[in-house]
Amino acid sequence: MLLAAGLALGLAASLATDRLLQSMLFGVSSVNPAVLGLSGLLVALTGFLAAYLPARRATKVDPMVALRYE
Repeated sequence: MLLAAGLALGLAASLATDRLLQSMLFGVSSVNPAVLGLSGLLVALTGFLAAYLPARRATKVDPMVALRYE
C-alpha cells in the first residue's frame, strides 16, 4: 500500500513539474512514458525486495525460539 501510494504521488509530482523540467531539457520530452514506466518498475521492484527478503528470513525462524529470545 505504501509503495503504491509513493508511486502514485511520485508520478503526480513528475507530471506537475513538467513545465519546469521542459524549460531545462533540450530536445527531450519531459513526459516520456518509457522512462516513467521503467523508473516506476525499478522503484516497485526495489520496494518489493526490501519487504520480501526480511519477511522470508523471518518465516524461517521457529516462533518458540523467537519468543524465548525476547
